[in-house]
Formats: sequence, structure tokens, C-alpha cells
Amino acid sequence: METTAIEKLAPFRVGEWLPSDQTILQNWLRDLIAEVEKDKRPLLPVIEEFKEFIESDAEVFMWFNLMFEEVPKKFKKNPAGAPQVRNYHLMLRLMNRIMTKAPEFNETGLVGFPINAILDWSMGTTAGYAAFLNEKVNWQLKRILSEWAIFLSSKDSTYVLNKDPKTGWFGADAKKAMPDFDQEFICDPAKQHHGFKSWDDFFTREFREGQRPLADPDNDAVITNACESAPYRIAKNVKQHDQFWIKAQPYSLEHMMANDPLLDSFVGGTVYQAFLSALSYHRWHSPVSGKIVKAYVQDGTYYAEALSEGYDPAGPNDSQGYITELATRALIFIEADNPAIGLMCIMPVGMAEVSSCQITVYEGQHVKKGEQLGMFHFGGSTHCLFFGPQVKLEFDMHGQTPGLDSSNIPLKSKIATVIN
Repeated sequence: METTAIEKLAPFRVGEWLPSDQTILQNWLRDLIAEVEKDKRPLLPVIEEFKEFIESDAEVFMWFNLMFEEVPKKFKKNPAGAPQVRNYHLMLRLMNRIMTKAPEFNETGLVGFPINAILDWSMGTTAGYAAFLNEKVNWQLKRILSEWAIFLSSKDSTYVLNKDPKTGWFGADAKKAMPDFDQEFICDPAKQHHGFKSWDDFFTREFREGQRPLADPDNDAVITNACESAPYRIAKNVKQHDQFWIKAQPYSLEHMMANDPLLDSFVGGTVYQAFLSALSYHRWHSPVSGKIVKAYVQDGTYYAEALSEGYDPAGPNDSQGYITELATRALIFIEADNPAIGLMCIMPVGMAEVSSCQITVYEGQHVKKGEQLGMFHFGGSTHCLFFGPQVKLEFDMHGQTPGLDSSNIPLKSKIATVIN
């Protein structure tokens, strides 16, 4: 078989998974495909609208046909011989089916992102690369994800919390993955669904008082972890412009900050990035004390991933640097009380199904270190902290080297100290 250009550019990387993880993902998709093959219900209005958009826009129609044709033949069926998603018609029917489903627990975390699993290999093709960067495509995806969010905020979505020992979020498998859940989070185990009123209510759960104590509350030279997150990268002397799509995925400030006039303060400075998992706490807290100078959400992509990362089975997971320039994200600029810090910025970035970055503070508000700034609604996510070139930092990664194999540093723990 002839090797395609994209296979030469970025080889298949499924070997980095545990075999059981890949089997779970394949079985989940196989079962969902079997469900929709028997499901004769019409498409929901928002999915029908997406179908009409694909078929009426010549360029998009071409992309959504080519992205499935470009998937190498060896990936069109899984190792057990079961079919993968093979055209946009099946893609739409699978999306239609999950619009009234809440994400189930599984040990990989991946099926927590069902659309991500549906688009699995097609995202890594050249046509998929083009399609998922398109503004009109992302506008349609935002409508779908927003519609799904309404279901996930309803009482009907709670069924998955106690549904099954293996797939329920309070089932036996989930309890092994989150053994201290009842002690860590505000909930009532005596109530149905632990007192959570919806899937979204469960997802945006809060820590109990005292679970994440603030490091050095009276020392404004200590910067604390803004999210319950694992360190991904520390970059210094960051450029205003850079080629963020290449293998190294360098940061490009002008694109990350969407040409905001305040970006000049950060050219040549430092960026710290860390990522959250599906099991993580998904609210953001201020890493410093100071005044909110500006806060807004920048719309962007949902399923774009770097071609240089190839067929990433976890969707944008390996493209975390790349998506900071493109994905839907919040920008919160804070003038720190500590003049040695000055203006800094926190940027929560949505990945895959994360369609909502909700800011809960307002411009002009003074926040104390550790106070809440906002939250993600659903999915896995990443975030960046920006500091100007005048800020000298000594990072504390809690004995880890930043990267995709790192582990969570607790929320509000020290991650850096300003050196005067």
C-alpha cells in the first residue's frame, strides 16, 4: 500500500496507549454505530441544519467528504474488524444520538468526549485540518455543543451518574478512580445522585471548605495554581509572532491573545501551561491578588489539531500548545497588587467538547489570590498564565518535569515565586 503524505509527516501514535484503553474506545464506538444503524428517528433540528450547511457550501462539502476518504485504509476498521466512522452521514447520525446522552465514565477518560471519539481519525487528515479551522464550521459546532449543553444542564442528564457499576460516575470503577470524592467535593451521598441536579452540576462541582488550602496567603511573591492541573510547558522569551503549527508548537502571543492591545506587555515574557483531565475540578482561581483589568471570551475552534502531531487518538491532546492560538478561550487580565508582577493574564482554553468558558468576575473587581474567576462546562481543558519580561520567576513543579506524563498539582498550591 502506498504511504500517504500525512503518514510520512506524522506516523500513527496509538502505541502510546495502553491496549485496554484502545479496546474500550473501539468497543464504545462499535456499540454506538450499532445503535444508530437501528435508529430511524429523524435528525434533530440543529443536526439537520449542520447537514444542510455541509451540503450547501461547496468547499465544506468537499472537506467533509475528503476527510473520511483520506483516512488510511488500515485505520478504516479497528483491529477487531469493526467499522470506524466512514462518512459524514454516519458522523451526523452519531452526533444526533449522543445529543440526548450524558458522557459515561470509563477508565480511559476519552469516551468522556464522545464527539472527539466520533471524529477520531478524520481530524488528523489534511481535509479535517482545513474543515475544523473554518469559522463557519466552528459556528455550527458551537450551536450543536450549546444545544447539547442544555440537555447536560437538565435533570434528564443525571441518569448516567448512578447508571452502571462500570459507566456510572458513582459506580464501582469511578469510585476506584476518585476514591476520596465524598470527602473532597460538596455533595450529599445520602441523596439521589449525591444531590447533583444535572450532569453539568456534577461536572462543575466545588471542593469542600479546607480541601485545597491557599499557599502563603499573605505573601504576594508566591503565585498559586489557578486550576487543579498538571504542568505541560514553561516557555520563556515568548515571541509576538511564531509558527505555532510546527512540531514544537511554539507560542505566538498575538494569536493567543487575539490581537488584544494589552499583548505588548507580554512580548519576551513567560508562559506557563497546564492541563486538566476529565476527572479534574474544572473551576479557575486567581493565581495572584489584584484588579481585573479586562475579561472576555474569544470564540475559536473545537476540534482543530496540529497536522504535525498526526493521528492523535486523544484528539487535540497532543496539540495543547497549538490550540492555545485557535481554540475557544477566556482571557482575564489582572493588574497584580505586587508591582514586581504588574499586569499578568490567565487564559483558560477549551478542548474538544468544552464549549463554554464562563467568567464569573467583572472588570474593575479586586480579587484575592485563590478566589474563583470562572469555570469550564464539560470536557478536558488546558490553561496558560502569562507574565511580562520584567517578571523573574522560580517555578516549583513539585518534583515533576512538565509534559503530557505529568500529574496534577493541587489547586492553590505554590507553582512559582517572584524573585526581586
